[in-house]
Amino acid sequence: MEQKRMNLLMFSGDYDKAMAGLILANSAWDIGVEVTMFFAFWGLFLVRDPEKMTLEDKTLYEKLMTWMTPKGPDELPLSKMNYSGLGKWMLNEMIEDQEAPRLIHFLKGARKKNIKFYGCKLSVEIMGFKPEEFLPELEIIEAQTYLRDALESDIQLFI
Repeated sequence: MEQKRMNLLMFSGDYDKAMAGLILANSAWDIGVEVTMFFAFWGLFLVRDPEKMTLEDKTLYEKLMTWMTPKGPDELPLSKMNYSGLGKWMLNEMIEDQEAPRLIHFLKGARKKNIKFYGCKLSVEIMGFKPEEFLPELEIIEAQTYLRDALESDIQLFI
């Protein structure tokens, strides 16, 4: 039997949506499904490395984008009920009460499992990010490459 494949396009920069995508990616991998994740625009915030942020060789707008946006998974807001971070704090307390993993744990799991991480080349360029500002697992690719992968997948999800 041919191995099943799943492709997730991560467009959202929201904590809860990123968590849903990573839960599905890890769960699919756990049942033997090959998984690729393509991060575009706001979804790129999930795979930014806060330790590698730079303002060097950036335009004013690119510097503003760097300053004004989440610096990685821990800074992502909720999609609903964020309330200046109070809603996210409440959600994390509820996650802890249930002894469930947080977003960062699902991201670390995906990285350990070698789930393929791709970043949209055009999104990276438009937003003024540099390839070295991301997790080392992220490979920058063009949309056509993503689409070829999606067309060959059994499941395609847009988050």
